Formats: sequence, C-alpha cells, structure tokens
Amino acid sequence: MDVLFLFLIALGLSLAMIAAWAVQRRTGASGWIDTIWSFAVGIGGIVAILIADGTQERRLAAFLLVAVWSIRLGSHIGSRTKGGGEDPRYAKLVEEWGDNASKRLFLFLQIQALAGFILVLAIYLAAFSTASFPHSLDLIAVVIGLLAIAGEALSDRQLARFRKKPEAKTEVCEEGLWRYSRHPNYFFEWLYWCSWPLLALTGPSPFAWAALLAPALMYWLLVHASGIPPLEEHMLRSRGEKFRALQRRVNAFFPGPRKEEA
Repeated sequence: MDVLFLFLIALGLSLAMIAAWAVQRRTGASGWIDTIWSFAVGIGGIVAILIADGTQERRLAAFLLVAVWSIRLGSHIGSRTKGGGEDPRYAKLVEEWGDNASKRLFLFLQIQALAGFILVLAIYLAAFSTASFPHSLDLIAVVIGLLAIAGEALSDRQLARFRKKPEAKTEVCEEGLWRYSRHPNYFFEWLYWCSWPLLALTGPSPFAWAALLAPALMYWLLVHASGIPPLEEHMLRSRGEKFRALQRRVNAFFPGPRKEEA
C-alpha cells in the first residue's frame, strides 16, 4: 500500500476543510462547506485511483464512478448555496456554539476531513484490487453506484421543483421519491458508498474488508449524526404537526410503503 501517498491525501483533505472553514467564516454560507467537501473527496479519490496497482479497466471504472458522483453532488450543493439561504443544520450548530463557534466549527470540519479520508480509502482499496475486471460482483457494484447517483439526482431535482412552489413555505414535500422516504437523497448517498466494498472484495487483498467502513460510516453520519437528526429538528420547528404527520406515515431513510395514519 502507498502509505505516504495516502498520508498526503489525508493532509490534502485536512487543508481543503480548512479552506472550507475560511470560506464559511467569510461568507456566512455554510453550504460551501459541503460543496468543498464533495469536490475534495472526489479529487482525493481520483488521486487514490491513480496510485493504486489495480488493473487499468478497474481503475477506469472507479474513476468514472468517483468523477460523476463528485461533480454531480458538488455542483448541486454549490448551485443551491449560491441561490439559497443558510443550511439549517450548520446554522443551528453555530447558534449553539455561541462565542466558540469559530473554533468548534474548525474542529468539526477536521472530523469531516477524517470521514472523507475513510471514504477515499474505500475507493483506493477498490482500485487496488488486481482481480480481472469485470467480475460479476464488479458489475453489481457499478450498477448500484450508477443507480444511486441517478436516484440522488432525481431526489434533489424533485425537492428543488417542490421548493419553487408557493406552498413549499408551509407544507412538506411528498412528491416522487419523497412519498416513500423522508430523505431519499440521503438513502441514495448511502447506497452509492455500498458499491465500493463490492468492488474491493473481488480482490485478494487482506485489507479489502476495510472498505466496509465507508457505507457503515456514511449510514451513521446520515441517520444518527449530521444528517437526519438536525434536519428533522429544523423541520419540526418550521412545519410542526405537518411534519409529525409525515413522520408517522413515511419511513425516515429506507424507501418503503406509506403507512396509514391512526
């Protein structure tokens, strides 16, 4: 394994999140944090692919999956930040931190850099595999990755279309995929990272199992940490009983049948 290069990637992610911290402090728009993070992880993943020793076909497939994901997500969040207001999740954190907001945000973003490195490591392990490509497991992984990118893009588009309607200021979104999950974009983001262990496990490397950390970490972040909890807290404050009713009839994360209200 290219330990030195992986260390340099980790350092690069740390510096990128220092830049994200500086941008947030200067502009007051926290959406740029996730924009920079998406592009930084994408670049880190591409560098990891370039230094990996896997077959050319495998590295090319990994490159395309990373590039499409990073450009799509980073561009979407950047466009949304440019044309919208503050991210309520970060706004709540900054409010809670008070006078220590600058210092605590800096440390928080370094934790995000560490999380990004764990994701990049999964990409590296997938590209490091010397198994011939495509293995049947590889094909499943690529299909899952592309499906996840498309599903997240569709979810984001449906939500953006809903937000342009006058009723969006007081109602909750139940259009398209949002009828079956309260956070379909988060679900598809997690599903995307499920593709990397499948790509990694086709090879003989004893470290391949470490790629499972990527979907495990992403699930914890989205479902239990910085994703659903603060966002739903904001929605409960702004939509009240309408959002509580949505919670009773629609799954939080995994898409599924709608429930009948009692």
